Amino acid sequence: MTDTLFEQFGGTYTQIGDYALPDLSLPAEKDDRPIGIWGQRRLRYLKQYHKVIYYNLLTSGKLNSHLTDVDEEAQSLFSRLVKELAEKEGVTEQLKSADPMAWVGRMNNIRNQATEIVNEEVVFE
Repeated sequence: MTDTLFEQFGGTYTQIGDYALPDLSLPAEKDDRPIGIWGQRRLRYLKQYHKVIYYNLLTSGKLNSHLTDVDEEAQSLFSRLVKELAEKEGVTEQLKSADPMAWVGRMNNIRNQATEIVNEEVVFE
């Protein structure tokens, strides 16, 4: 390739042997919030089942922002659901002090229910 062809394509290129490869880089992400467990689950889900969405977010520089938004939304929903389900099923501090093992068992069930709902409605949508 000649220099005029490089100018015609625009951008910068690196010549490797007979090939001119474009110098590509991803845009810098401005969002430096930590990605929690829900965001990590969303990331694995996108990589495995929705590669186009994953690569679109990655190349546009919006992946971390998307993952932290999903994480915050999911954490908020999870906390609210655990509180509501515990109230609905009568899991109180009195039960905790009277029968700690029953309280732990019931809270584990409530957390599992809330996790399933959050996964379905936020993470794996």
